[in-house]
Amino acid sequence: MTAQDCVLRAEDLELLIQAIRARGHQVIGPTVKDGAITYGEIHTSADLPQGWSDQQEKGHYRLVRNDTPAYFAYAVGAGAWKQFLQLPRRQVWQARQSDGDLNFVEVIDVAPRVAFLGVRSCELHAIEIQDRVFSGGSFQNESYSERRDNALLIAVNCTAPAATCFCTAMNTGPRVTLPADLTMTEVIGADEHYFLIGSGSQQGRDILGDLPLAPATEAQRNAEESAVRGAAQKMESGPRQFNSADVKDLLYRNYDSPLWEQVADRCLSCANCTMACPTCFCSTVEDSTDLSGEHAERWERWDSCFTGEFSYISGGSVRPDTKSRYRQWMTHKLATWHDQFGTSGCVGCGRCITWCPVGIDFTEEIHTLREMEKP
Repeated sequence: MTAQDCVLRAEDLELLIQAIRARGHQVIGPTVKDGAITYGEIHTSADLPQGWSDQQEKGHYRLVRNDTPAYFAYAVGAGAWKQFLQLPRRQVWQARQSDGDLNFVEVIDVAPRVAFLGVRSCELHAIEIQDRVFSGGSFQNESYSERRDNALLIAVNCTAPAATCFCTAMNTGPRVTLPADLTMTEVIGADEHYFLIGSGSQQGRDILGDLPLAPATEAQRNAEESAVRGAAQKMESGPRQFNSADVKDLLYRNYDSPLWEQVADRCLSCANCTMACPTCFCSTVEDSTDLSGEHAERWERWDSCFTGEFSYISGGSVRPDTKSRYRQWMTHKLATWHDQFGTSGCVGCGRCITWCPVGIDFTEEIHTLREMEKP
């Protein structure tokens, strides 16, 4: 990834969007819908959440107006980019019976050319994690891989983290460190509003060639550095900062801790945390047939380790209670994920905290485990 050595004026952001659309990409980015920042199709810069910020806390989310013209002054959206890569529901196959023969009909899953605009560093790490899950092993999900290959990534460095964010603890942000086709930082000064922008691929360089760019000055680079550093300092001084280096061993040592019962007394097993999480990937399949028995279909849809049916085998569920389900989720996310995929399954985006209806915060549970181990 090259340095962000060019400046795009804020009033020319529209030219960037149209340059991407002109290359046949559907632009997906942050929009205001149903009282939240959600990811949807962007036709013009007017579709972006200019002048909006978000307030997030345990079980709390609110959109608020700010007094700046910023386009990206929010933390992360209510949903994750995975909804466009690992579809929430998709048809796997269908079959028809005719004259006593069973014929399987191919389901053609057309992957559109998309451009994700506004991808935060934590979300780039989440996409990289899902790449390992769906495309990195012996068994690959073709639907995911094709959609991922057709996705252009336009990353934006985070300068406005929410109170629930802790990407600094997970070493996933706020500055973008993973490859992206374009990387931007929005800067608003006393008398200027601009983006520092750089390319990390040939596609990115081609797009930059269509834009009215100027070389970045030292003062503009310093302003950009200060904005991103301020975001990091805000998280590092907050209550959700913790040392993630030993969390795997901490959880392994406390598999039978009374903490799990305490959390289970509050947890609703609603699965909100896994649906909002940008890396959770569990799914199930559903088969259906019509009343005549002449047509059958199989669909894949998102599932969660919090549902009783997810771990059901002959004789019952492997994890029959909330205690075992929450322990499975947190231990997999922060411990056994390392053994399975070589990385943590958490990127510190804080969505699981914000969208938990009873405000369970696993950074607090980590601190509690540490306290419970003290003599």
